[in-house]
Amino acid sequence: MRTIVTLTLMMVAAGTAAAGMVAHGQASAVPPGARETLAPDAPRPSVLRQASTYRLWSGRAPGATSDSPSQTPTLTWYPPPSGLSNGTAVIVAPGGAYIGLAAELEGTEPASWFTTRGVTAFVLQYRVGRHARLPIPLLDGARAVRFVRAHAAQFHVDPHRIGMMGFSAGGHLTAMTAVQATPGNPKARDPVERVSSRPDFIILAYPWLEGMQVMPNGHSQYCDFAISATHLPCHPQDYVRFDPLRFVTAKVPPTFIYLTSDDGLVPPDGALKFYEELWRLHVPVEMHIFEPGGHGSGLGGDDPELSSWPQLLQEWMRRHGLLPPPVPVK
Repeated sequence: MRTIVTLTLMMVAAGTAAAGMVAHGQASAVPPGARETLAPDAPRPSVLRQASTYRLWSGRAPGATSDSPSQTPTLTWYPPPSGLSNGTAVIVAPGGAYIGLAAELEGTEPASWFTTRGVTAFVLQYRVGRHARLPIPLLDGARAVRFVRAHAAQFHVDPHRIGMMGFSAGGHLTAMTAVQATPGNPKARDPVERVSSRPDFIILAYPWLEGMQVMPNGHSQYCDFAISATHLPCHPQDYVRFDPLRFVTAKVPPTFIYLTSDDGLVPPDGALKFYEELWRLHVPVEMHIFEPGGHGSGLGGDDPELSSWPQLLQEWMRRHGLLPPPVPVK
């Protein structure tokens, strides 16, 4: 019996963005350079060890109109168990149609998977909803990469092994972060802005890459979800420029893609086109398409077929030097 939790893009309530996305702050675990940006404490999953949450900007985030939690993007740091860290880091961006965040299934659960393999995980709570139409979330994605890289020494990670993983809308955010990455500004007053926003690798799980396209009826998925959630106008033509395929170059980092054929909400077309363009430009890319699974399968749950995709990801990471080789069996 399949027991995968299938999320539709509309099943993520806006309140979910805060629940489960922030964690207990451990004063001793806070990188000195970011100490003043520690966010308030909140419950955390028991499967993860100490975690600390940081505001991406010490002051009000660019484009925000208030200091409310919904307009304050954060990163929650989940370090691996003591002695297990291998220096690789992954920023996890949950999905939710840019109107909410699937904070557990596509946030803390993947974070736990990474930490048990020695990878330092960060769960990104980027801005969504009525006050965060595109490109606001893209500012948060780029800042998250810069934030981890700027504090790499304090987080005990290699600044050249910082990746990003995104599910559904988080996959769009991850892809856009990669294709629109910019080098740091060495003259910036903010030290975080002095480093690059380019992830060193990206992982896209059923990415929502074509949600901004205008359909024959004049609508777009992005605007339809935005209108249903906020009851505010949304004009599809204003968002067609946020198609990651428009910006793909040979500088896109190595990419791993997972999706399913029967995804009724995010058809595979966008990911297939993205793969083909990366392949054409000789960017290292690997894609796995499973026949069943629908949308929102996360790490696959207890489905014996879908739950094999993280193992494929693990081997891909080993091949790219992001995980150590397996310990030989004696």
